[in-house]
Amino acid sequence: MNIGDEFSVKVEKLSNLGLGIAKINGQVVFIENACPEDDLLIKINKINKKYANAEIKEIVTPSKYRVEPFCPMQKVCGACQLQFIDYDYQLKIKQEIVKDVMHSIGGIDIEIPRPVESPEIKEYRCKVQYPVSQTKVSKRILAGYFKPKSHEIVNIKYCPIQPAICDKIIEFVREKAVETGVTGYDEKNHSGDLRHVVIRYSKFNQNCLVTLVINAKKVNEKITKLSQEIFDNFDEISGVCVNFNPNKTNLIMTDNTKIIAGKGHIEEKLLDKVFSFGANSFFQVNPKSAENIFKYVKDYINNNFVNPTVFDAYAGVTTFGIVLSDICEKVISVEECTEAVEWAKQTIIDNNISNIEIHNMDAEKFFSNENRKFNITIIDPPRKGSTEKTLDSIINLTKDKIIYVSCNPATLARDLKYLIKQGAKIDSIQPFDMFCHTYHIENVAIIDVKDVNK
Repeated sequence: MNIGDEFSVKVEKLSNLGLGIAKINGQVVFIENACPEDDLLIKINKINKKYANAEIKEIVTPSKYRVEPFCPMQKVCGACQLQFIDYDYQLKIKQEIVKDVMHSIGGIDIEIPRPVESPEIKEYRCKVQYPVSQTKVSKRILAGYFKPKSHEIVNIKYCPIQPAICDKIIEFVREKAVETGVTGYDEKNHSGDLRHVVIRYSKFNQNCLVTLVINAKKVNEKITKLSQEIFDNFDEISGVCVNFNPNKTNLIMTDNTKIIAGKGHIEEKLLDKVFSFGANSFFQVNPKSAENIFKYVKDYINNNFVNPTVFDAYAGVTTFGIVLSDICEKVISVEECTEAVEWAKQTIIDNNISNIEIHNMDAEKFFSNENRKFNITIIDPPRKGSTEKTLDSIINLTKDKIIYVSCNPATLARDLKYLIKQGAKIDSIQPFDMFCHTYHIENVAIIDVKDVNK
């Protein structure tokens, strides 16, 4: 096998990164935009010791699961990798991905149920983060997503997975930025004014919080004018903020945000609780699917415990703790981000909750100084997962169950493998489809640590 060689193959399944898998003389070949059961003519474009990568030259016989993408930009945008696959079969693929990863990385053979589907598969994405640039000749402002494996922006005019109002706001920003003299960011030269436009949308109130991320340490007249124009032209916008990011970094937003017009927060309702959160606060991208997760966890606790104490670790705006508060004796939450803690406190007041204790501090510091034991610990780490030190601390603080919410099956499998070595038992793993039409899949693992030697 050499680079440039062409082969006829049949796709067996998808990898955990959404790539089609076929084999040529026993060697694994990964193929972009492939669907299980496709008969393809492929061209090899990269070879490694253990595998090769290929591109599709021709779809000879399409899989019965192939469908026409409902977004015309699907192939060039790269954000919805699986949109050309029937949604019901996407769930089957994700179920198999979780099962395979648990076995290959964690050595865990456990029944993986069908993922709980998202209540909405269009206009579900309630957080939009568009990088911004500007053409050299025409000086048009571009805003969209990066092409796969590049920093070239695809200028997105219409995105069917986000609320339609977001498209209108982005188009307005493109036009008004030019009129007000605001320039797009040039990543190579670290020049230009506007780096990103970030929109948070509320399904509950159907309004938006817009944040302009600028390449500066303070607001100038142009940015102020653009911000006010955005606010004045949309009834759906509750506020416009500016985030200051003058650093040479891939980080989208810093912690330094200023409200320019209107309010600096929006609200969202999950189950029967209304949450407030700001530009820098983490909140679930797909609130309707998140509701399914919170209901699942709440039902599990309600059916297995009576007035438990719950530790909400790395709590963000204390979403889990607040949702669970009415079935718990006490909830203790820990979050390092001060803004998230302040919004959590406001949400607790707004919902008349009195049994939540919030600590605004580094979690590891809390772990080292805490002597109480909790019936249940809930952990929802970022994609990189947890650390062994953190897992050890959580085991020591937990009497009965750890509920591990994960957006990355690979790091979840790794962390579960470590917990098993410490004596924990995996009761169940339930996938949830939070990010429709992508290879991402959320999972909730219930872990029994009662018999762990502490």
